[in-house]
Amino acid sequence: MANRTQESTEQLKQDLQHLSQTIEELVSATADDSRNNIKELRARAEKRLKDTRERLESRGERLYGEARETLDQQVDACDRYVRDNPWTSIGIGAGVGVVIGMLIGRR
Repeated sequence: MANRTQESTEQLKQDLQHLSQTIEELVSATADDSRNNIKELRARAEKRLKDTRERLESRGERLYGEARETLDQQVDACDRYVRDNPWTSIGIGAGVGVVIGMLIGRR
């Protein structure tokens, strides 16, 4: 999953760089004031913006779904462990409570 997240991040960086380049070209073309050139660059910028927005939305939904699925699996595993090992779980909880209490008491 980390590999897919890294690939998604790299793709997002590339998309944003392409969009930034197109916008810079549009700004440069505006200084030229060539109406035909401006229309062409504006169309390219709008297309890249639309493409980037669609990719961001689809990635966001996919990443949210994957994160939710992973979290659900971890919660289920934790629940099973606590049900299978209640005394161990109580001991771990007590130990964590003591450590937190000591840290708070230091202040």
